[in-house]
Parts: sequence; structure tokens; C-alpha cells
Amino acid sequence: MLKKILKSYDYSIIVVYLLLCFFGLIMIYSASMVMAVQYYDYPPDFFYQKQKINLAVGFLFFLFFALFPYKAYRSKKFLVFVTVAAVIGLFAVDIFGHATNNAQSWIQVGTRKIQPSEFAKLSIIVYLSAVYSKKQTYINQLDKGVLPPLMFLIFVCFLIAMEPDNGTALITFLIGAMIILCSGMRLKTIFKLGLLGLLLAAVLAPFVILKSDKIFTETRLGRIYGFLDPFGTGQNEGFQLVNSYLAIGSGGLKGLGLGQSVQKLGYLPEAHTDFIMAVIAEELGVFGVAFVLGGLGYIVLRGIYISTRSRDPFGSMLAIGISGMIGIQAFINLGGMSGIIPITGVPLPFISYGGSSILVLSIAMGILANVSMFNRYEEKFKTKNTVPVPRTDSIQENSQDKRPWVNLK
Repeated sequence: MLKKILKSYDYSIIVVYLLLCFFGLIMIYSASMVMAVQYYDYPPDFFYQKQKINLAVGFLFFLFFALFPYKAYRSKKFLVFVTVAAVIGLFAVDIFGHATNNAQSWIQVGTRKIQPSEFAKLSIIVYLSAVYSKKQTYINQLDKGVLPPLMFLIFVCFLIAMEPDNGTALITFLIGAMIILCSGMRLKTIFKLGLLGLLLAAVLAPFVILKSDKIFTETRLGRIYGFLDPFGTGQNEGFQLVNSYLAIGSGGLKGLGLGQSVQKLGYLPEAHTDFIMAVIAEELGVFGVAFVLGGLGYIVLRGIYISTRSRDPFGSMLAIGISGMIGIQAFINLGGMSGIIPITGVPLPFISYGGSSILVLSIAMGILANVSMFNRYEEKFKTKNTVPVPRTDSIQENSQDKRPWVNLK
């Protein structure tokens, strides 16, 4: 039994996950060593050592969730625990939160910081996947099947946006929307949801106009100005984006060499977190960027494939939610770094520095590996052990019978 289970794991996504984590660890050391000494008076390997601990803890969680049956997450007690813990964590940020970069998104626990919004993303994936998998018989009924979980999703996104952390709030909402779209509901129901969304936007529009001075703060508007005209605001709002462009342009095909980045020497803020891809482009060129994009792309596409192969709606939605989380977060980070969209302060999955981020991603990858294992196990071994039902005269006489065993010989 154990041998069959071990044979059923998809080791390709495990290898890619580990390669991205180790590559990210190397680049964190390269991107942060000057800043650690210059700005914080830390040893050059300070952030590297902390991330090494984060990765070790994350890998232990990965192993646990890769071995633990994902179907247990569907239980009512577990769902209550996950949702209540997510809400309490987000409320706790407002009370005990630690502010960094104009956002009160972290809780200080000893020498470590925990970001509850990161865990809320994973909680939303598990909750929506479990609830919608149980509502398959009435998934197209808006009042019973669709709206109650959707209201919880909006509530969680609202709490995250109040920190304020608009980037994570947007990612959480998009993840939820992806799960809802893949939940099995008809296009007609999705169209109704779209109309409700437009109606809600029309109702909230006056409130947004009245509170525009608080909603569109100087910091948020500055990011938009920096996005629209980075070189015209290069000394202020566009400073990060301009230096990101300089780093990308300096790298060329092969890069300047590992550790040889110029922009990380105080010119590029957050070089080891949000803008680590700019350092990768400068030091390792197109080849380094291609390695990261290839690894992230493989995990996302493999997650979608696992979702399509799953016979269990819960496992299918878990896989699509996890792959969507990684893909959406990567797009928002890379889009901000390259000037496609405004900067939102979202880390690059598996590569950027951050304890909460790598822990949540490791748990998510463990769950994805477990879903894949169950799929492959059922395909390889349970199908082989299925005993065909013998034909009977009554079945033979029913030429309209569509049951699969009718044509067995």
C-alpha cells in the first residue's frame, strides 16, 4: 500500500518547487547583502539566514500536507476552524498589528512577523472549494448555492483592504472568482453574478465619490502617477520603476554575473522582496528570468492539469485555487516590476524574501501534491482492481441502457 502511494506522487512539481526555493534563497543573499549592512547594520547574510530557516520550516509543512489526506479538510469542524482563524487573524492585525511601509499587515510574534492575510488566501481556497463541492446539486441557486460563500469572500477581502493591503485583497478576490467560475455552475448563473456585481458597483459609487480623499490617498495616487509616467516622476513616485527598468536593461542576454548588480547598491528599494526579479534580470539576464518563469509556469499549468484529472470536485477546485494563487500573484508582481500594471507590493512566489509567504506557498504545494497523488493512485491502482459487473439478460434486452458495464465482454 505504502509503495503504491509513493509511486503515485507527482515528483516533477516537488522538484520544481524545491529548485525555485533554492534559487530564490541564492538570489535573496545576492540582492540583500549590501542593504543588510548599509541600511540595517546587519551581517551581509542576515536575510539569507532568516530565509533559510523559513524554507526549512516551510519544507516540513510541505511534507506534512503532502502526506495528509486532503479530503479531511472538507469536514465541518475543520472549515469552521479555518474560517474563524482567518477572520480572527485579520481582526488581530488592527489591534496588535505592526506597521511597515504604510501598511499594518503584520503581527509581531517574538522576533518574527506573521502576515495573517497570506494565510487568509489559503483559507479562502479551502473554504470555497469545500463549500461549493458540497453544493453541487444546487450550485445554480444564487440564494443557497452561490451567494453565502461569496459574501464571506467579500468580507475577508474587505478586512485585508482595510490594513491597507490592496494587492493581497485583489489576489484573494481573484482566487475566489476563479474557484467560483470553475465550480460547475452554468454560464447563466455566472451572467447573473456579473449583473449583481455591476448593481453593487453602482450602489457603492456614491460612497466612493464621497470618501475619495480617504480611498485615493496620496500614496495610492502616487503609485498610479509612477505607473503612468515613471521617468517624469523618476525622483519620487516613479523611482522604483525607473531603477527596475535600468536593472532589466543592464542585464541583457547573459547578465552582469551573479552578485554583480549595480541597482541593488541602494538604488532599487525592496530589491530582495518585491523587485527581486529586476536583480535576477540584471545579474543573470534572460536565462535567469526564463528559469523563474519556466518554473512558475510549470507549476501553474501542472496545477490546472491536476484539476482537470481529478474526479473529486473538492480536489479539482483545490488544485485550480492553488495554481491560480501562484499564477495571479506572479503576474501582479512581474506586472508591477515591468510597468505593465501599477506597483502593489506583492512578493514573487518562492523567490522573494518572506516567512509567511513561503510558509503558505509550501502548505499549498503540499496540498497540491496530495491531490495529485490521490488522482494518480485512483487511476493506476483502483481502476485495475475494479471487478466488472457481469451482464444479465435484462441488461442485454435493454438496448437504450447507457451504463458503462453494458458493453463489457
